[in-house]
Amino acid sequence: MTDPRMLARWYESQRPRLVAIAVNLLSDAAEAEDVVQEAWLRLQRTDPAGIDNLAAWMTTVVSRLSLDVLRSARRRHEAPLSAERWRSHAYVAPTPEEDAAAADRVGVALLVVLETLGPAERLAFVLHDVFGLSFPEVAAILDRSEAGSRKLASRARARVRGAAPSRTASRADDRLVAAWLRAAREGEFATLLELLDEGAVLRADYGTHSETIRGARDIAGRAALSAALAARSTRILVNGRPAVAAVVRGRVVSVMIFGIHHGRITALEVLAGAERLRTIAGLDEAVGLA
Repeated sequence: MTDPRMLARWYESQRPRLVAIAVNLLSDAAEAEDVVQEAWLRLQRTDPAGIDNLAAWMTTVVSRLSLDVLRSARRRHEAPLSAERWRSHAYVAPTPEEDAAAADRVGVALLVVLETLGPAERLAFVLHDVFGLSFPEVAAILDRSEAGSRKLASRARARVRGAAPSRTASRADDRLVAAWLRAAREGEFATLLELLDEGAVLRADYGTHSETIRGARDIAGRAALSAALAARSTRILVNGRPAVAAVVRGRVVSVMIFGIHHGRITALEVLAGAERLRTIAGLDEAVGLA
């Protein structure tokens, strides 16, 4: 396809699909538009006659550009978060308004979980599970082995499955979060290890910098050293997901949100720093400070 007008018409026909891929990867419509536009500019600077499959080529370029954006140290999305008091397993029939609000929370919770995925995990999950690309295609885009790409998608899938919030914390969540706090307060490394999935990931956003800890042993080791903070923590819900908030001298200093799947903790998202915590609506009310 060498005729510029035909190429432009082809691009316009493909553009909605490419934007959809970028939006799912980046969770930002403006960034997605920029990425797709840059991919189009790169195609114009390339000889299309030398490209066997234009659609696959553009998908690869859009995906890799999105991956670059996700990996950028300057990029830090703050998905909308809302805290509420911990509600135990006692069931109360929801009103239609509460049902509608719960449906909205599902979408936000999934967005939050996607934001906590590593860039490669997110790309593998979105391209394979959402857009149906084969693992060989995903592997080529990520420049990894097919087995490695499958593992990335599987890890992401497990996190996403545990993302949908319920109106009330389940009985299992009650026990698991209570056990976590108790073990952290006592420094019980072995118990903390039992509560964590082997491939668990902790991602911490301190406002000025971030940190990622992978693997149950390293996460349990860190938690076992946080007895003082755990002793000052109370259980809350953030976007319907179980969480704990640490309160020191009358103010919240950190929030830790749990991702739970099949009775194990698969993800921990820690938010700290005054500016970052101010983005969580209703936080003071949730812990009884207002």
